[in-house]
Amino acid sequence: MEALPIYHGGITREAGEKLLLAAGADGSYLLRDSESIPGVYCLCVLHQGYVYTYRVSKTESGSWSAETAPGVHRRLFRKMHNLISAFQKPDQGIVTPLKHPVINCAKAKYSPGRSDGRDYLQPS
Repeated sequence: MEALPIYHGGITREAGEKLLLAAGADGSYLLRDSESIPGVYCLCVLHQGYVYTYRVSKTESGSWSAETAPGVHRRLFRKMHNLISAFQKPDQGIVTPLKHPVINCAKAKYSPGRSDGRDYLQPS
């Protein structure tokens, strides 16, 4: 999960909504930890000024599944990336296709192996 740039970790629902509303475009989305169910994630999607939240969890067999609209066939995915890709298409049981990823800036700036922009001088 840590490798996904859209994963924002343990931020609150309110913080997630604030990030999506700031993004402003329908189809903006991010992934965060569920506040109420340990080990479950929330796929949060902006549509017409409202944030829709879908629970995403791992099954006993190790596949990923997302809660979608009632009556929509439950789909299983081997990897989280595959789930996200599937929901980028229309009519997948969520309010709008995933179009605009809201990247976790802290992760993008400070991921391992990246320079933080400072130059270090060796003592002479």
